Amino acid sequence: MGTGKKWNKRVVREAGQGYTFMSPTIFVLGLFVVAPIFYAIFLAFHRVELLGGMSFNFIGFDNFTRVVDDTRAKIAIMNTAKYVAVVVPIQTALALILAATLNAGMKGEKFFRIVYFLPTLTSSAVLTLIFMWMYNPEGLINNILAFVGLPTYNWINDPSVALNAIMMMNIWSTAPFFMVIYLAALQDIPDSMYEAAELDGANGIQKFWYITVPLLRPVTSFAVIMGLIGTFQLFDQSYIFSGGSGGPSNSTLTVVLLIYQYAFGTSGRMGYAAAIAFILAFIILTATLIQRKMQKEESFY
Repeated sequence: MGTGKKWNKRVVREAGQGYTFMSPTIFVLGLFVVAPIFYAIFLAFHRVELLGGMSFNFIGFDNFTRVVDDTRAKIAIMNTAKYVAVVVPIQTALALILAATLNAGMKGEKFFRIVYFLPTLTSSAVLTLIFMWMYNPEGLINNILAFVGLPTYNWINDPSVALNAIMMMNIWSTAPFFMVIYLAALQDIPDSMYEAAELDGANGIQKFWYITVPLLRPVTSFAVIMGLIGTFQLFDQSYIFSGGSGGPSNSTLTVVLLIYQYAFGTSGRMGYAAAIAFILAFIILTATLIQRKMQKEESFY
């Protein structure tokens, strides 16, 4: 009995020491992560009045049901869904192709690795400003298109083109990040597998499709999940492109930009903004779980 009590005291003492060392981290996480989440949940079920003294009126699920009748919310969801559906597959495929190309032992491989990775090192705000200059009606991109005889576009002010312009910019800037991850994974594929395939008469495309792609499925799943989370949260590029309005004609309005407008705009509908934020979080969680389930099923078969 004495030994058991002594052991219990030792466990309690060691646990206390561990939590003492962890307390600064626990405090920071609680204050800046956990507490805001619970406060956002509280706001989502209330009508928040900021003018004339802050007040909270409980309205239940009204903030969530209002989304159904909110035209701008529907537009933001459609724009975000279109953005995700286009950017995630293209940036993932481009990253894989670039990584496979650099891993093939081409001349100047180290130089191209640095050049390809440079966009990832630049802040998104700076990249957006650079591309806005390039997208100018008299800018670099239109000059190149005109030089080769292709039609030019009003990239920033044309509602049918503005979101596509943001897509191209983000694909160019995010693909190198996933390229580096693919490149690291490619180093783990044994050369003997490619050599065996060559003995069987496989060409380069067949080796890539039947060896490289299947063995990189876990990395592809990771890239897709990270891409989903990142693209659903598009904000800064859309904000800078449109000056915070989501224009022209709501063509660059995303869900996160809409949340910002409702929470901090003149309307001050912070409770409604919190409800939309939770709807977005649910969509991201659902998309992530579906992707993980699909990846597990592929691994099983």
